[in-house]
Amino acid sequence: MGLLDIFGLALATALALWALWALRRRRRRTGEPPLVNGWIPFLGKALDFRKDPSKFLLSLQQKYGDIFTVHIAGRYITFIMNPLLYGFVTKNSKYLEFKEFADSLASRTFDYPSVLKEDFPDLNENVHRNYQYLLGKPLDTLSDNMMTNLQWIFKRQFSQTTDWKVGKLYKFCCSVMFEASFITLYGRDPSADGHNVIGAIEENFIKFDANFSYLAANIPIELLGATKRIRKELIHVFLPTSTAKWLGVSELIEARKEVFERYEVLSDYDKAAHHFAFMWASVGNTIPATFWAVYYLLRHPEALAVVRDEIDHLLQSTGQERRPGCNIRLTREQLDSLVYLESAINESLRMCSVSMNIRIAQEDFIFKLEGNQEVSLRKGDWVAIYPPVLHMDPEVYEDPKEYKVDRYVENGKKRTTFQKQGKKLKYFLMPFGSGSSKCPGRFFAVNEMKLFVILLLVYFDVEIREEKQIGVEKNRLGLGIALPDSDISFSYKLRP
Repeated sequence: MGLLDIFGLALATALALWALWALRRRRRRTGEPPLVNGWIPFLGKALDFRKDPSKFLLSLQQKYGDIFTVHIAGRYITFIMNPLLYGFVTKNSKYLEFKEFADSLASRTFDYPSVLKEDFPDLNENVHRNYQYLLGKPLDTLSDNMMTNLQWIFKRQFSQTTDWKVGKLYKFCCSVMFEASFITLYGRDPSADGHNVIGAIEENFIKFDANFSYLAANIPIELLGATKRIRKELIHVFLPTSTAKWLGVSELIEARKEVFERYEVLSDYDKAAHHFAFMWASVGNTIPATFWAVYYLLRHPEALAVVRDEIDHLLQSTGQERRPGCNIRLTREQLDSLVYLESAINESLRMCSVSMNIRIAQEDFIFKLEGNQEVSLRKGDWVAIYPPVLHMDPEVYEDPKEYKVDRYVENGKKRTTFQKQGKKLKYFLMPFGSGSSKCPGRFFAVNEMKLFVILLLVYFDVEIREEKQIGVEKNRLGLGIALPDSDISFSYKLRP
């Protein structure tokens, strides 16, 4: 058989397989949303979605309306585009479920057995019950400890920075936030050099986090180089034989340890894997969110001045010194009173959040919306909300591509009223998910970001040294807060 014959046979086979797929591919049924299949087997419209999700979805909305189904990488995803309809998704928990999806993703990514197995009765509920330690007085305690640890790190590392020092902004934010968050939650090992040990853990975390999106996409970890070894090393950090020696462990982590100890069928490795998963959840999005908050402030000196003046005024009114190295303590009420700081953080979250809220249909059902509007959904289909479209909607946000430090301030108070089609929106800022999938640590995460920015601006004069604009890394699209596509140089010195 000649080369041309082999080529012809291969081409004929490929065409036959494509024709078979075309004959068997999904067809829209009566009552279902408009269906966009794409012509590439399995991938469907995945490449178009990945290239620019918002542009792609808006083009389909213009063509098909507020609800449509798209074939993306083997999944059929029904997108709800109008934010006035988001509430119908979160209210339909009987038919639209998140728990199994989240458990599958987390157990696969962090290498622990499914918490929904019969071997672990009520484990999922008990773990979620512990999130009470991220609210109220326990939250205040966590925030106070975070403030103490941030100040300790700043003083230890930067107390002699009287002349301008140059660094990389993301690396700086990551180093400080990772160490402060780690010791706030997990405490310290008294028998080790804490800073060096945590530095080694951070290094492995960065390597693992670089491939997190691939693991979330169900790419086998064996295809991701050293990621499997790195994950194992990170899990071993949290083995009970190690954590038993740590001092200053938070009430939240102690409560989680107690829950896992009740399940004898959980191995020490499984328990450690759960702690590793929580560690990633505590910093995986908070670190890039902190970077973006600082980056946008430094890119807009007038915004930086407004936030710094607000912080200085609060410290002055509470009788606290504003010089570098001073000890600062702020109550929850005082943190909440910093409306421009909160607005600045919300504005950066609006611009850098790339999360996608997902539910899975548990059975074929009629999805009823406002008025007489309804659509049929199939069992196993995904229903998705993509908040970046909302966050960049010019009808909701004037000049949405511009950074405005006061966007969430109105008459000196927090602004919470935004409209679409003349109606007040319940959902207008969604960096932390919605309904049952809303991040339980969101209040602590925002407090961490506030505390970092406060201390940075109280202790240092800070400037960006490069003109380049930082974009987002596309691998993280759909998975929380975008990572920057590169780092950027900045300079800092102690304030006089």
